[in-house]
Amino acid sequence: MRLNHFIALHSKYSRREADRLIMQGAVKINHTIATQHSLVPSIALQTPYVAVKEFKVFIHGKMLHYARKPSYTAIIYHKPKGELVSKKDAYGRRLIYDGLNARYAHFMPVGRLDFASEGLLILSDNKEVVSKLMHSNLARTYILKIDSRITKPMIKAMEEGLILHNAKAGGHRLSKINAMQFMPMEYDILKSASISKLKVRITEGKNREVRRFFAHFHANVLDLRRVSYGFVNLNALPVGKTRFFTKQEYDDLHKFMNEKDFDK
Repeated sequence: MRLNHFIALHSKYSRREADRLIMQGAVKINHTIATQHSLVPSIALQTPYVAVKEFKVFIHGKMLHYARKPSYTAIIYHKPKGELVSKKDAYGRRLIYDGLNARYAHFMPVGRLDFASEGLLILSDNKEVVSKLMHSNLARTYILKIDSRITKPMIKAMEEGLILHNAKAGGHRLSKINAMQFMPMEYDILKSASISKLKVRITEGKNREVRRFFAHFHANVLDLRRVSYGFVNLNALPVGKTRFFTKQEYDDLHKFMNEKDFDK
C-alpha cells in the first residue's frame, strides 16, 4: 500500500494532502523524515509513494493510530439478466450503471456476470478491495438450470476437474479463449430430469466458466444465478435492487483485507 493511501485511510488527510505533507517533510517513518532520499529498513523512498508495512508513521510529530478501520464502501447489487457489467457498450445494450443509483457511478464491480446471467454482484469505491476480492479463491456459489439430465461423466468432471483444449462452446462468440482448465467443484444436485437444477461452488471466476463446462457435455445453461460470493450472500434481495454490506459482512471484509499485505 502506498504511503499517501495509508495516511488517507488512517487520518483526516486526503491523498493529495498527504503528498504535500510528505514533500514538506512533515511525515516521519520511525522518526525518520520521509523524503525522496530517506531510507527505512531497506526500502528507498524514491517517491512519496513508498509501501508501508510495520512502520510507525508520524505527521507533525503525532503518531497515526491504525485501529480505525479503512474507509471504503461496498454494496451488493442483484444484477438482472440483460444488463452488461461494463461502463460502456458499443452496441447500446443496457449496463448495470443504468440500473444503479447515480451515486454509485464511480463504484467498481468485483468481476463480472455475463449478460444472460443474474445474481449477486459486489461493487466498491475502493480498487484494492475490488482487486483483492476478484483475484481471491473465495467460493462463488451458483444455482443453475441445464437442458439435460445430470450424467456420470458430468459428475466425474465436477469431482475431479477437467481440462479442455477446445472450450469455445458455451463462450461468447467473440471470445479469444480456446483452452480452459476447470478445477474440481462442490455441487448439489437439486433435480435431475430433462431440465435439471444444480447448485455449484467454484473458486475462480473464469470467462463463462460454468457455461463452458456444461457445454462440453452438450448441455446448455438455461438459467444462471449467483447467490453468494465468499462471506457475502444474496439472500432475499430483489432483482434490480442494492443494499450495503451488513456490519458482519464489513467485519469479514476487514479481516479478509488484513489477511496479508496488499501492496499493489
